[in-house]
Amino acid sequence: MKTVDYIEKSLRETKEKILHKSVIIYIKDPLPEDFDLDYVVSQIQKTVPEHLTYEIDSIFVGQFDSLKDRELDALYQDGAIYTTNEQQSEDDMIDDIIHEISHANEETYAALIYADGKIENEFLGKRKKLLDILKSEGYNVSIDTFMNAEYSRDFDMFLYKEVGYEKLTMFTMGLFVSPYGATSLREYFANGFEHYFLHDSNYVKVVSPAVYEKVDGITFMEI
Repeated sequence: MKTVDYIEKSLRETKEKILHKSVIIYIKDPLPEDFDLDYVVSQIQKTVPEHLTYEIDSIFVGQFDSLKDRELDALYQDGAIYTTNEQQSEDDMIDDIIHEISHANEETYAALIYADGKIENEFLGKRKKLLDILKSEGYNVSIDTFMNAEYSRDFDMFLYKEVGYEKLTMFTMGLFVSPYGATSLREYFANGFEHYFLHDSNYVKVVSPAVYEKVDGITFMEI
């Protein structure tokens, strides 16, 4: 029996899965009843090219302190993706995993994605426009905070709780692919990556052309 066939047979028997023949999905804690993990795996395989998962060793599904402490549904860390087993739907899990695949590729192709400064300049330009919008709406905001491209939990909470995503959606329409893209430079890229594969790549091209260029470049690069 071939090694790959043996691994796939073993995974079926243990209710674990394999993505793109090399990424093992470990189910640490049970998923909701009737949750279709096979559908999740098949959709990701159809959507994301295999070479964009080369740096991912494993996907762990369950309850993890690293998720709870940061109030996250998923994260990428040290070659592995961790995602909660408390999934609302298969599509939510697909979104989470593809979003974290984007962060893995940020590390793999960091120079290609960020070295020329195109994405950062695009992101900060949009942050400045959002700053102007929020000021006109009466929010007391600091330009220093808005022109910092790194993730800040305080800024994240400001957008999430003080502004609120209902208003933020309206303020960022046509400016960011989705409101969460305003959170930080890395989330701006990841948000565009996710929408490129799962939603409308043409919309990403219109709204965030620098992100589109980089995602398209690593998608069709020669391996």
